[in-house]
Amino acid sequence: MTAGVAGEQVWLTILEASRRSGLSEPTLRYYEQIGLIGPVPREPSSGHRRYDAATMDVLDALGCLRSAGLRVEDLRRYLELLARGDAAAAEQRELFDHHADRLEAEIERLRSRLAYLRLKARLWDARDRGDAEAAKRLVPELLALIERF
Repeated sequence: MTAGVAGEQVWLTILEASRRSGLSEPTLRYYEQIGLIGPVPREPSSGHRRYDAATMDVLDALGCLRSAGLRVEDLRRYLELLARGDAAAAEQRELFDHHADRLEAEIERLRSRLAYLRLKARLWDARDRGDAEAAKRLVPELLALIERF
């Protein structure tokens, strides 16, 4: 957050909070509505939300976790465990290990799909060059990759 005068609280608009956290404005409103973040103070004259440093710390973490694929219920669990501090360290580890394993499996699926697309491009390149033998050799590789899906 931008620094203000020493000791002065800096408030961000919803647009600034969205840009910083990577979460959309509707998502920020939704997270407030479902209680992931506490009630966000409003500017008295306009009623517009103003996000403080503590809320931004939470939103920054939630933005990172959401981009890693954690679902809302997992974000809620993370915050519950975080509130318990070190007493919940083992549970936090399990939460993150579980999602790391899930993400690793997703990456492997994406690698298989990428390999499939590369092989398809090679197949069509062989056909474009009129190389029927090369195209024929690629078919078993493609079929093997399809089996992995």
